[in-house]
Amino acid sequence: MSALDRLAAGAPGVFSLPPEPLRALSGVRLDACAFVGVAPRGPARVPLVDNTPEHGDDWRMCDPLRPRQRSVAIQVDSFDAYRRRFGAFEGPGLLPYAVASFFEQGGREAWIVRIVHADPPGAPGDGVAHGLLPALQGSPRLLARNEGSWGNGLRVELALRCRALLATPLPPSSRVLQLSAGTGLPVGSLLRLRLDDGSQALRFVSAVDSVGDAQAPRRWLRAELESATPRPIVGAELVEAELSLQDGAGAGERFAALGLHRAHPRWMATVLCRESELVWPDFAWAGDRLLPATPMRLDEPQRSAPFAGGADRWQAITHEDFFDPGWGPLAEQAASGLQALATLQAVTQIVLPDLYQAAPLPPQADVSDASLAGPDFAPCVELPAVPPTPENASELPGLALDPRQPADLARITELLLRVQDFVETTRNHIALLDVPPGLQPRQVLALRSHFNSAYCALYHPWPLIARDDDGRAALVELPPAAAAAGIVAACELERGIAQGPANRLVLGAVKLRQQVSPAEHALLHPQGINVLLQEPAGIRLSAARSLSLDPAWRQLSVRRLMLMLRRTLLEQMQWAAFEPHTPALRRQLVHLLTALLRRLYRFGSFKGATEEQAFFVQCDDSLNPPWRVDNGQLLAHIGVAPTEPLEFIVLQLSRAGDGTLTLESA
Repeated sequence: MSALDRLAAGAPGVFSLPPEPLRALSGVRLDACAFVGVAPRGPARVPLVDNTPEHGDDWRMCDPLRPRQRSVAIQVDSFDAYRRRFGAFEGPGLLPYAVASFFEQGGREAWIVRIVHADPPGAPGDGVAHGLLPALQGSPRLLARNEGSWGNGLRVELALRCRALLATPLPPSSRVLQLSAGTGLPVGSLLRLRLDDGSQALRFVSAVDSVGDAQAPRRWLRAELESATPRPIVGAELVEAELSLQDGAGAGERFAALGLHRAHPRWMATVLCRESELVWPDFAWAGDRLLPATPMRLDEPQRSAPFAGGADRWQAITHEDFFDPGWGPLAEQAASGLQALATLQAVTQIVLPDLYQAAPLPPQADVSDASLAGPDFAPCVELPAVPPTPENASELPGLALDPRQPADLARITELLLRVQDFVETTRNHIALLDVPPGLQPRQVLALRSHFNSAYCALYHPWPLIARDDDGRAALVELPPAAAAAGIVAACELERGIAQGPANRLVLGAVKLRQQVSPAEHALLHPQGINVLLQEPAGIRLSAARSLSLDPAWRQLSVRRLMLMLRRTLLEQMQWAAFEPHTPALRRQLVHLLTALLRRLYRFGSFKGATEEQAFFVQCDDSLNPPWRVDNGQLLAHIGVAPTEPLEFIVLQLSRAGDGTLTLESA
């Protein structure tokens, strides 16, 4: 139906023609990368809100019996955003180093999945810090938003602000007040009332009605209190809470104009459940009300005592926490671990920097010396020697695997194959995998022989990095896939999807853990191992191949191009469903598809001297006979010839008889 057909013309006149719907296909972005690993803080065990009641009952989200999703994906657009939600480098995992390297290489969008261990039965909430709300009766508790010792740094400051109201009691009852029509006084508001004998009383507002007459139907407000006061009312003030939170690491939140009754539209528990990233209300009071401890003095802010009870339970994390054995393509329950990314369409690349721990991180360096100076002379103090760090000490013992041990290497291979099985099942993500550090070329080739997937890529060896904002006493080994993910994103954002995401320096890398000789490189590259090389200019990623054994899919850029086309059609062709199956619809589809492929061809995504050699689109009667049309189906064939990145440039240097040198390409 055209825009002219949709025009409803009534009486004679000039009418505005409805605009035609804008239908075009534009390639979707594939630069977003998901990182799955261990962090000292961050969203985990998040309540499922599918059955959450409307608006005022959002406080039920903090119910400890509510089903929770152990792993959730959170988007960050910078390392500062990551640091605010998940902490910095104080934990034992490589996740922050991987995310920081991704953004340093040029990445712009990352999704983070924090891995936490499975809670044993009957022990929900262990390791979560808690503290008390000050200045309120009953000492109501607040809980840290997620587990970890980070919650022990939380501090709460509560101020109860009073605002005078122009209220007149309506006799003979002492439960009803008359206010001006413009007064903002929702149900559930707390009033501090001044009585005729100078005493004060606190009452919640149970009902608010507009009162007037025919000329002014909303002339004034009638507010009814929950209970009568013992003495006549001579004045009224509105009491609102203002809550400030600090996490001890520079992040904070502030919530103003909060109500102290669950009927209030800004009930404190509801606002914290909806908006806070730092705390949850304790369910014991979330559905009730709060009262000031001292009604006479409300305007002075009160600060809480330090939170306590937060604990890091990294020792309990195992390799199985990275996977959800109950997940399947048709699973209805929210998945955990890597499988939490299954339905996330915004992510393409996946990196798992903490899937196993080959060696513990270097210890934190203490760069500050304690001063022993004082006003009086005293004997010299001999400081005790710093005990050496045990060679295999690890805060993640459940993830520790030594690639030098055959049994551990076999376990690492098994874990990587489980990642391959996941991306082969979804066929919507690309896993960037790391060769375990320290392997020799024959071991690398033996590892590679287990894989055959165009949805996986393998990187070797590990670069070493040093950061100004990290206190480690030695260089840190970085999973090469993390830097490769940033290079993949940067290449796409700068030059498009067709360019091979390689031939770039790894920014921030100091040196390689092990050097790869030219002979070893010549052995590894044909097998699809993407090698990082030490060059005078720095460390360069030399290849961008997948782990497919099919030569047609050996280039990572080819898989990414086809994945982009599939996602584009699935996301941007939904409008065609339930359209009348007519020749006009087929022509429109051919036009849209041809325009998209033509743009990609002009950007160099397809090979061929002409468009006819580069791609074709077919959607005609031969593909859509009457029986297919009667079944409500429409079939179109699309064929493309992707280009492959140039990997080899052969030059021939010859010397003529007169001594001149000639350089030609072979």
